[in-house]
Amino acid sequence: MSKIRHRLLATMALLLAMFTVTPSAMADMRGIDVSGWQSPTVTCTADYDFAIVKATQGTGFTNGYMTRQAQCVQQRGKSLGFYHYAGGGNATAEADYFVNTVRPYLGRVILVLDWESYQNAAWGNSSWIRVFVNRVHARTGVWPLVYTSAAYLHQIPSDVRSRCGLWVAQYANNAATGYQARPWNYGKYGEAMRQYTSNGRINGYAGPLDLNYFRGNTTQWNKYANPGNTTVTPTPAPQPQPQPAPQPNKPSAGAGYSVVVRSGDTISGIAARTGLWPVTAWSVPSGNINRIWPGQTVVYRGNSTPTVSTGATGTRIHVVKSGETLSGIFGASGWQRVAQLNNLRNPNLIYPGQQLRY
Repeated sequence: MSKIRHRLLATMALLLAMFTVTPSAMADMRGIDVSGWQSPTVTCTADYDFAIVKATQGTGFTNGYMTRQAQCVQQRGKSLGFYHYAGGGNATAEADYFVNTVRPYLGRVILVLDWESYQNAAWGNSSWIRVFVNRVHARTGVWPLVYTSAAYLHQIPSDVRSRCGLWVAQYANNAATGYQARPWNYGKYGEAMRQYTSNGRINGYAGPLDLNYFRGNTTQWNKYANPGNTTVTPTPAPQPQPQPAPQPNKPSAGAGYSVVVRSGDTISGIAARTGLWPVTAWSVPSGNINRIWPGQTVVYRGNSTPTVSTGATGTRIHVVKSGETLSGIFGASGWQRVAQLNNLRNPNLIYPGQQLRY
């Protein structure tokens, strides 16, 4: 009888322990990442433990909603982070641009490099990642996390992985979902953070969001933000100044309109941006309108005049033509700003006759 009682008590103790131990996923922090595609107040209302806000891209783009989105995170006492989207230009210059932009928050936020293929001229160049994270660390003492898809983890050098936490994106599918207790392949890559959907639906925001788990608590988060628990003062560096987008100029009589080619431009995109058609009327240095490079000057030799109109407040307006795309009209370096200016929820969806401010 005593043996039976002993076994029963042991079994009950084991069950009690199983129900009182909190699974690791339940202790982890739930969060979102946002950019200018969401509203400036998304972080004021959505349900989260942390939010990572897009700060910069390349050396000329800053999220116009960054300050407001970050302010709400801080006012609510939540954990905050900032990310830089790699443009693939000079890695040191991009790191400086990022650090200078988030400078007031340093020591209280985690920093992230967003490494993706879209609009990234250095995609596939692992050394670029190394230069960027080393520069951020040299100026701030903080090693940034590195975000990328699970399929491209091989692009992150081993020395970077040994110093920087990984933020891995991998979706089982992209069906609408809320916060999940344990996403598919959670923790498989030893990641610090996991993004498991871009179609998240949570309380406090009427729209899709990227949903994430940080594999730790606020103490561990703060160690990424400020490993030395000191006041972080970045070393000085000259702040890159964004250059205004080149506009068509009319030189001497009969010389035509000239445009300086921007990254991502095509002649059809320049024609759409300026309203100067047909594309065959453009003169390019190579003699082939399909071969142009950033920094070149191309000249319109036709008889058209710009079709861009101006609003009552002086804002320039482009009227969308059939077959045009946002990046085709405004180039790889300008479409995001235009999408934000016009509150386009889906930048891939524009239609003929639509008026776009820029």
